[in-house]
Amino acid sequence: MIRMQRRTLGRTLVAAALAAPLLPRAARAQGAAAAWAPTRALRFVVPFPPGGATDVVARILGERMQAKLGQPVTVENRTGAAGNVGVENIVRSAPDGYSLLMGTTGTLTINPHLYRNMTFNPATDLAGVSMAFATDHVVVVNPSVPAQTLQELVALLRARPGQLSFGSGGNGSSTHLVPELFKLAARVDMQHVPYRGSAPALNDTVAGNVQVMLDQLPSALPMIQANRVRALAVTGPRRSSLLPNVPTMAEAGFAEAQATSWGAVMVPAGTPAAAIERLNAVIRESLAEPATQQRLVAAGADAVVSTPAELAATMRSETEKWGRVIREARITVN
Repeated sequence: MIRMQRRTLGRTLVAAALAAPLLPRAARAQGAAAAWAPTRALRFVVPFPPGGATDVVARILGERMQAKLGQPVTVENRTGAAGNVGVENIVRSAPDGYSLLMGTTGTLTINPHLYRNMTFNPATDLAGVSMAFATDHVVVVNPSVPAQTLQELVALLRARPGQLSFGSGGNGSSTHLVPELFKLAARVDMQHVPYRGSAPALNDTVAGNVQVMLDQLPSALPMIQANRVRALAVTGPRRSSLLPNVPTMAEAGFAEAQATSWGAVMVPAGTPAAAIERLNAVIRESLAEPATQQRLVAAGADAVVSTPAELAATMRSETEKWGRVIREARITVN
């Protein structure tokens, strides 16, 4: 997996990256996949509502893929069950290269530990095309919360266990599990309030209906910049250039709460290898464009690419990691 965003090339990723240069590999993939070219519109399913980080990145990427493929790439928001509704829609779609999913940490590696009644397995019923992006989370609070720093928030939570609540994009989403990791690291208790996506959860944090959220940076950034919520810490290994005055979890004394979320383009299992190779090449080309990288950076995301094999390794590693968090935090959904 290769992180494309220059300001964070040295950051630790969720899986080991291969160091081969991007353009030669992309050129090889493009040449190998020249036999497949779409002849009609492609569907790009986002399993969360519009406005969240996953949706923002999918629309930026979809726009560039459309230009390169010469066919429309239409983003569809199919929500419900912490993203499972959208994922299943792609699992049940024809494996012909025309149905894509923007999978996430939550939908691909967390939900299988939480939903025992899932009728599909992301590891076997989907095929990876490429990683697409990685984002840090950011701890935000409603301005009415009397905490100016993360240490002050922890002190408040310890003084009032279970009295404050945090919003998430749904049970099992990354915006649910990253706060659970923080709770374990900081030894605090907050009530979880799940929503149908991170955008409505953030709206309720702004409104004060919930007090805290560990949202992905792309979706939280506009509210932070508008002073609608207060940012206390970012979860990545380094400070964000977009929030240079906001410390990391490690700087605040909670290194064990470090976490990065990611998104990856997936297709139904059984999709022809030629289609996957062509889509992988187009994703690489799109994310290599400086203008695309700048748009992602402005949204708080880092462009990341990978081979299908690297993506499969990432999914295995992340599935193991978040399974441990779920067990230790004793999280259950059904």
